[in-house]
Amino acid sequence: MLHKADVVKISIIGAGFVGSTTAYALIMSGIASEIVIVDLNKEKAEGEAMDLSHGLAFVKPVQIKAGDYEDIIDSDIVILTAGANQKPGETRIDLINRNVQVFKSIVPEVVRYAPKAILLVVTNPVDILTYVTYKLSGFPKERVIGSGTVLDTARLRYLLSNRCGVDVRNVHTYMIGEHGDTEVPAWSITTIAGANLNQFCLHCCGDGGCKEECQQELHQKTVGAAYEIIEKKGATYYAVALGVKRIVEAIIRNENSILSVSSLLEGQFGVRDVCLSLPTIVNGQGAERILNVPLDDKDIQGFVKSAKTIKKFIDQIQW
Repeated sequence: MLHKADVVKISIIGAGFVGSTTAYALIMSGIASEIVIVDLNKEKAEGEAMDLSHGLAFVKPVQIKAGDYEDIIDSDIVILTAGANQKPGETRIDLINRNVQVFKSIVPEVVRYAPKAILLVVTNPVDILTYVTYKLSGFPKERVIGSGTVLDTARLRYLLSNRCGVDVRNVHTYMIGEHGDTEVPAWSITTIAGANLNQFCLHCCGDGGCKEECQQELHQKTVGAAYEIIEKKGATYYAVALGVKRIVEAIIRNENSILSVSSLLEGQFGVRDVCLSLPTIVNGQGAERILNVPLDDKDIQGFVKSAKTIKKFIDQIQW
């Protein structure tokens, strides 16, 4: 179990948009004492470390360095953001198999130099690569976490807050299942001000409560958000970096926070041997416990369908 100590060391594998922005978010949070950035392109990692280090006069003390795998020794958390992006005309399984090969070179090195770390996978497709990391590392399931639907949940909360006219921090809901096209909004456990969504909408809007077409619209906007952002600016990285920072805080501070991270399922809703997102207690042990939340039949059916999709891709992996 990880306990917050005087020195908190976090290593980031991958100095691309997500990796470097995650390093920035961690520096701004003041949670880390030391951050190591490792990338196949060593000059890129060095440049990011230099740029970040030049702002140290404005934040809490932290040591930032670019390094090799041996420099991640004694890391409390290792964040995996390295991997290939999908090419035009490339299928999803093609991308999966390329990134599996990347992870086959990364994970053994991480295990060699940071055998006690908690591994946090961010590279897409995150659920499949979380499963791959679990298998390759041999770590206990609690110590292999995917960022999962933490970002998707934040997107849905934002959209609901805009629609309902309330602070996003007072909207409580989860996207569950895959971080991707088959993810499911857990409408049956969505609440605002202690009321379920339909009750709240009856109170504030009247007219029959929360209509199904409204739910479908919000669902589609959540699923399509990344596609829209990528089309407009080429990549998504700010919000995901903040989501990763939030997971790291929950681990380092041993918070027992409930987050929709991706971790190994062992029979939840009849699903096992696949990594997916459900509300999970996150603390110094990692993904300590998946909660048995009271989903309705529709949400459960959507979750099981999502699991079957991911399992199909896992079965096609070229190990």
